[in-house]
Amino acid sequence: MPRRRRGVMSEELKLELAKELGIYDTIQREGWGGITTRDAGNLVKKAIEIAERALVARQAGTGS
Repeated sequence: MPRRRRGVMSEELKLELAKELGIYDTIQREGWGGITTRDAGNLVKKAIEIAERALVARQAGTGS
């Protein structure tokens, strides 16, 4: 039986980013399959930016 991949981002984070990117209504109506590839890419790009900022802030706080 194939393993199911666990998502890296929480559903809450994905929905928050979707609201910020203006695609939340589409997701509510059609589900995640209703967004365009470009929108999905923008969502991932935004999540990476947030993760990078958090990493830099964490490193700055530890003195490393």
